Amino acid sequence: MSAYLIELASLMAIFSFAIVSPGADLAMVMRQSLVHGRRAAIITSFGIGASLMFHVSYTVLGLGLIISQSIYLFNIVKWCGVAYLIYIGLKALRAGQTEIAVEPGSDAGARSGQSALKAFGLGFAANALNPKAVFFFLSIFSTVVGAHTPMVVKFGYGLVMASALITWFVGVSLFMTTPRMRAAFTRASKWIDRASGMVFIGLGLKLATEKAA
Repeated sequence: MSAYLIELASLMAIFSFAIVSPGADLAMVMRQSLVHGRRAAIITSFGIGASLMFHVSYTVLGLGLIISQSIYLFNIVKWCGVAYLIYIGLKALRAGQTEIAVEPGSDAGARSGQSALKAFGLGFAANALNPKAVFFFLSIFSTVVGAHTPMVVKFGYGLVMASALITWFVGVSLFMTTPRMRAAFTRASKWIDRASGMVFIGLGLKLATEKAA
């Protein structure tokens, strides 16, 4: 048991840096918070966490190694990710003025019409269509986790990592939807959409230059 706790502590020490580093996931949660409100941002956070378990699952099952060794499969994942990031970037650039709520915990005034399923799917896709995650989880699991560690324990590691990721992004969602933050961004929503659109497009173009290791 102590060996497993050491493995988990090592994984979390590495993963903690990945959690807070800027990327498509953080940009997505911030935009969801400011444009669609707290509820949508929190649901999106759970979508990102579910996607992490998707990455962990295929890594534990050995599919990550297959993807990492296949240029064809890597490029399929990569270009799907590029297309998705540029698509949501262009949608953000075309968005109009949005009133943002200032009431604590309220979504009144936030852009309506986004279902829970769509919010969850946005978070899941933003993370799942990132081929760098293939190499990240494959590398840390092969480096830190012992070959004889039971599969159920490895999935347990994944659940802890997913919980930490969800907790972080829920915290971001709560912070970005405080009355002060909403009041500050109410009159700048059009520019928020434009800025986030450029960020997503930039991330998509950056991903397009990625090559399989």
